[in-house]
Order: sequence, then C-alpha cells, then structure tokens
Amino acid sequence: MKRLFSKNYWADRDVQILLGTLLRYGVIVSSIVVMLGGVIYLFRHGQEAPEYHAFAGPNDRWDNLPAILRGMWHGHGMEIIQLGVVMLIATPIARIVFSVLAFFIEKDYLYVGITLVVLGVIMFSMIGGLGG
Repeated sequence: MKRLFSKNYWADRDVQILLGTLLRYGVIVSSIVVMLGGVIYLFRHGQEAPEYHAFAGPNDRWDNLPAILRGMWHGHGMEIIQLGVVMLIATPIARIVFSVLAFFIEKDYLYVGITLVVLGVIMFSMIGGLGG
C-alpha cells in the first residue's frame, strides 16, 4: 500500500495506462448495459406500434438518477438504457477525478488546480440547471 502512494509509482506512463484502462472499461461496461436494456425493451415492446400523432415530451422517469435506478430495479428496458447513457457520461468525469488524485500525489499543484476548475465547470453545467 505504501508503494501505491509513492511518487515513483505514479510515473506518467503508469498514470496514462490507468486512465486509458478506466476509459476503456467505462465505455465497454456502459455499452453492455445499453445493449442489455435494448434487448429487454425490444423483447417487451417490440410488437407495439409507435404513436407518432402525439408528442409525449420528456418522461419524469428518465430525468433523475433515483427514478432511473427504480426503473432499472423493476427491469424496465428504457431505464436500463438510460443508466448506460449516464454511465457513459460518468466515465470521463471519473477520469478527471482520478487525474486530480494522480496530480495531487505527484505534487503537481498547478495541474490539480486546473483540473479542479475543469471539474467544477462540468459539475456546474450538469447541476446548475441552466440548460432549460
């Protein structure tokens, strides 16, 4: 464990390999979740005719994480697809968080600050509610 927090362990190549692996597995896992949700949705609703004459608008079941998790728990295909999309969005955010930790361990405080600003902008954009 002591080796994990040493500066030599966090050489540039090691960090790049870990970040690449994080991104790769995040995309693969989210793709599998989306495909699973698509299969479940098509199995349950594949024979239904689409209703194009009335626009339903956004669904309350898909606009917040607790509702998505409740729907996923009940096995609804659309919520499982939405969870996969949320996981795909969370993958680069996890990369940024991991970069902050790596820069902090390397004692590159300028990059810690810059990365925290980037993370703050992303979080404000997502949570701020300015998108309409």
